[in-house]
Amino acid sequence: MAELLWQPSPERARSTEMYRFLVFVRERHGLTLESYEALYRWSIENLADFWAAVWDFCGVIHSRGYDRVVDDPTRMPGAHWFAGTHLSFAENLLRYRDDHVALVFKGEGQPPARMTYAELYSQVARLAHALRAAGVGVGDRVAGLMPNMPETVIAMLAATSLGAIWSSCSPDFGRDGVLDRFGQIEPKILFSADGYRYNGKTHDSMGVVAQVRASLPSLERIVIVPYLETRPDLAALPGAELFNEFLRPYAGGELEFAQLPFDHPVYIMYSSGTTGVPKCIVHGVGGTLIQHLKELILHTDLKREDRIFYFTTCGWMMWNWQVSSLAAGATVILYDGSPFYPDGGTLFELVEKEGITVFGTSAKFLAAAEKAGIKPSRDYDLSPLRAVLSTGSPLSVESFEYVYRDVKSELCLSSLSGGTDIISCFALGNPMGPVYAGELQCRGLGMKVEAYDDDGRSLINKKGELVCTLAAPSMPVAFWHDPGGDKYREAYFE
Repeated sequence: MAELLWQPSPERARSTEMYRFLVFVRERHGLTLESYEALYRWSIENLADFWAAVWDFCGVIHSRGYDRVVDDPTRMPGAHWFAGTHLSFAENLLRYRDDHVALVFKGEGQPPARMTYAELYSQVARLAHALRAAGVGVGDRVAGLMPNMPETVIAMLAATSLGAIWSSCSPDFGRDGVLDRFGQIEPKILFSADGYRYNGKTHDSMGVVAQVRASLPSLERIVIVPYLETRPDLAALPGAELFNEFLRPYAGGELEFAQLPFDHPVYIMYSSGTTGVPKCIVHGVGGTLIQHLKELILHTDLKREDRIFYFTTCGWMMWNWQVSSLAAGATVILYDGSPFYPDGGTLFELVEKEGITVFGTSAKFLAAAEKAGIKPSRDYDLSPLRAVLSTGSPLSVESFEYVYRDVKSELCLSSLSGGTDIISCFALGNPMGPVYAGELQCRGLGMKVEAYDDDGRSLINKKGELVCTLAAPSMPVAFWHDPGGDKYREAYFE
């Protein structure tokens, strides 16, 4: 039996959004659910009722209601979700427009910068007007070769408010890595910073942007965000514009959000490319939104007063996942740079200074921090911290013990398992439940997750292949340039 490392008090468990949701479901359907396990079983046995409850509990903003939650959840691929509804991804993430802090950006070696929800809305509105004037509309692709900074979030929200599709790469990918991805989707507009900082060094991006432009005839505009320099030299990029100059002619004002069907594309993500050119995985407006709301509000217990951080680049799906925290009205902490510069305490110092309550990282980082002898509980005030999330690879028993011994004994440590393919998680955290060394806390609500042997038999307490045997709304809506769906079926179902 695995060692029990943490258990929430009954009071803490009952204060969670997960418990509130359990009571919501219980009262709506006249049930006697008492535990997460019972709620989980109900969710997979009553998929339509479950996702309808998430829709209402999380307050999905929409301009037209749905006619039916799902037609046939056993059809994979091909299940149709929330038919008839129209909604906007950006409108859901911009539901708050007040003076609460939306974004805090900490670049390596730089002082933090802050932006309120009102300021974020105004900036997105200005950029959306600029993009519309540049000819961007429903279905167009807008790409970002950007560090994890506020302008990346603003560009994504502005593009998706118009019904365009956002896709981003980390600036360290290099010319071939970028072209292998953006070359397939043919973006109309490219946003890029002039460079980025990592491990005490600056890295120029302008040369890569020039090479990419030469090989991407679809590009009509290039917008450069100053980061390394106040006013970067654009001589090598004739026709490119600086971010503020692109915005200058446009005031903020009200945004007109394009209202789109549930399965209209919002993001294009990429497979790793280890077996050839990366596959372009298309994710839908509604499926991405409702799955992220479920995972952030219920499984992470994210509330308005929370300050959430995930160490990620813009080339990893955890960036998309974290940014959806805006829909809960929380403060999103963005960091760009090395987690070990100038030393291994950099991120824990950020937790202390910014009062981070939810800290997300990788199993690799936690193992490296332990190996480096970092003892955050000794060196930093982590009193606001209530949850640590880890993903990227399995979290070892030793890393579980390290967190409770040297980071903080009173918190919920949730190891996550998911991926780019569903832009979300199969198994993740349960703020009502216990934490055992070396174990993920739970299967995600509405995700019929099992382990299969080579013959497709379900296994318990044995090693097998992780499978999800009922459809979920965040499954890809398609692969790019795969009109018959052959690549999609081959990738997951043959």
